[in-house]
Amino acid sequence: MTGFEKRSVLALATLYSMRMLGLFMILPVFVLTANNLEGATPVLIGLAMGAYGLSQALLQIPFGMLSDYFGRKKLLILGLILFAVGSVIAALSESIYGVLLGRILQGAGAIASVLMALLSDLTLEENRTKAMAVVGMSIGISFSVALVVGPLVASYAGLSGIFWLTSIFALIGICLVIWVVPTPVKRTQHLDTRPLSSQIAAIVRDRELVRLDIGIFVLHGILTALFLAIPLVFVNEAGIPKEDHWWIYLSVMGTSFFAMVPFIVIAEKFRRMKPVFVGAISVLLVALLSLSYFHGALVQVWWGLFFFFMAFNLLEASLPSLISKRSPAGGKGTAMGVYSTCQFMGAFVGGTVGGLGLAEWGPDAVILGCVLLGLVWLYFAFTMSSPGYSTSMMIKWHFKLDEESAQKVSDRLSNIAGVEDVVVIIQEQAAYLKVDKQHLDEDALQFYREKSNQDWYCAPANS
Repeated sequence: MTGFEKRSVLALATLYSMRMLGLFMILPVFVLTANNLEGATPVLIGLAMGAYGLSQALLQIPFGMLSDYFGRKKLLILGLILFAVGSVIAALSESIYGVLLGRILQGAGAIASVLMALLSDLTLEENRTKAMAVVGMSIGISFSVALVVGPLVASYAGLSGIFWLTSIFALIGICLVIWVVPTPVKRTQHLDTRPLSSQIAAIVRDRELVRLDIGIFVLHGILTALFLAIPLVFVNEAGIPKEDHWWIYLSVMGTSFFAMVPFIVIAEKFRRMKPVFVGAISVLLVALLSLSYFHGALVQVWWGLFFFFMAFNLLEASLPSLISKRSPAGGKGTAMGVYSTCQFMGAFVGGTVGGLGLAEWGPDAVILGCVLLGLVWLYFAFTMSSPGYSTSMMIKWHFKLDEESAQKVSDRLSNIAGVEDVVVIIQEQAAYLKVDKQHLDEDALQFYREKSNQDWYCAPANS
């Protein structure tokens, strides 16, 4: 990447990670500290825990589309202002209802799709995958850091301290957008990062993509519900005071992250994605069962969490990859938009239903409910077709395409070995490809890319 691209990606990754850090920090402490709020009940605590997911899910795609008309940075600033206001309201609230309102406003700043669109504006096509990988890694790191920092901040400043810190992160993010993040010269229409309303119906009719959307819904539903139960298990069953929870999360996250890396390599390099994926869900279920039945000692809890987060990290990394492989050419942005919506909706449902279960039957029942939800997911994963191993590419032209030349472009590209799908967008002067790199004739593709930009693309498709 160029120096300009590196600065842009670093600024956006920092912005995204700080925002997600603020959202994640309350997970390990909320159920233990929210009881002090006026009107708090297990049901309302669970609802407040997952409330941000509802507004995120509803506004994720609209925010991205509005940024096409009003500008990326304006929508980023608006989203961060909503996030900051929600954090302040939650920090000042002495009742669970105020925190609930604050969490809804936090989620209303749904800037993920805007950020990805801006990332597309500021990076060249050949560097975009690397840029997205950097942002993805920053999210994973922020989640791990949040599980450690959250209990530490709560032990010194309480729940309000976490929300105040979150509001400070939002203000820093606004400063980054105004003074550090570059303003794009033009807005791109890159369909691998931008959702389109016209494509949503086709995406939700794709059974294989729906299976993956169900997967991320279940995974984040389980995560949110589990954190309504596990902190209580720590305190009430294993006898671990809440001030000591941070080092458990630190040791678990640090080791489980490295433990899952070999399985990522096996899945991608040796093309064993489905067995690794199904195996990770199975490990997740076994870990949940162990947390439900064997939590009387620290060692048992630690190992249960270790295997849970090893499987969780593996699944969290695998699902976007599977979405990318399965989505049609030119449809990745929309597929990821639907996927993100399901992810946040899962967090909302997990918090809400988990709170109901906690009120009626206690933490063990919540964990068993997670097991049942995971069994449903295991069925969908086991019956899915083996994923392909294609990746997305884009070719742009310097010349205007008409319908006749666009058809010739599509035919020529489709005849190249390893090209599985082609969509030519005349308005963008671009073609979106799905290619299997193991079988791709890269020389033929590069030859055609170079010749086509010399106005050679009008040659007959069979020449």
